[in-house]
Order: sequence, then structure tokens, then C-alpha cells
Amino acid sequence: MKKIMIAAAVLVILALVLTGCSNTSSEEESVNEKIQYVKISPKDAKEIMDNEESIVLDVRTKDEYDQGHIEGAVLLPVDEISSKAEEVLKDKKAKILVYCRSGNRSATAAKALIKMGYENVLDFGGIIDWPYEIVK
Repeated sequence: MKKIMIAAAVLVILALVLTGCSNTSSEEESVNEKIQYVKISPKDAKEIMDNEESIVLDVRTKDEYDQGHIEGAVLLPVDEISSKAEEVLKDKKAKILVYCRSGNRSATAAKALIKMGYENVLDFGGIIDWPYEIVK
């Protein structure tokens, strides 16, 4: 009986050691796990725009953008994030403020950017909730 218990204990310890020693995640994955999705208010976004260096990212379609957008916003439709983000958003440490029409696409885009290694992405929802001026 003692031998069975000792053997079981050795197997448990061995299993813990083997699973604990595997190093399957890269340094980039480790960094990305620490970066969290953050949702902010339009008021907070406006304050950042007025007082800090940031990129305002519109992830709507070109037609929506042309109908009205936040001044200085960079257009990168959500369906082009994976293929064009690194071309359009070269600095992965830059503060990026993301918006769309209602908040759904901005959340999707912000999470995609974070997965791609962008470190300072803030989603402020939809332009329908933007109480400040827009360019038409």
C-alpha cells in the first residue's frame, strides 16, 4: 500500500514538474496577455485628444467616414485591421483612440489591435455618442 502511495505521489510531482517547465509562450504573447482592452468615455477621449499625443482611429467604412468624422481621424475600416494596421499604425506604443458608429466595431478593432501587439489602445465607442464637433 505504501509503495502505491509513493508511486502516485511521484507521478503527481513528475506531472507538475513537466507541465510547469514547458515554455510554449513567446515573449510577445506574454506582453499581449498583460495588455487589457479598455473602454473609455467620449469625454475622456476628448480630454486625451486635447492634451496628449494620440492617434484617433475611425474603423467605419469610407462612406460613413465621408458623411462625418472626428477631425484628424485616421480611417482604417475594421475589416482591414489585420491586413493594413502595421502599415497605417507604425508605432505599436502610440496611444490609439478607436471609434466607430455605435461601439461594436470599435471594440472588435481595439481587441484585434491589442492581439497584434499594440500597447496603448483605448475604445471610446461610437460617433453617435460623440457630443463634440465633427468634420463633414
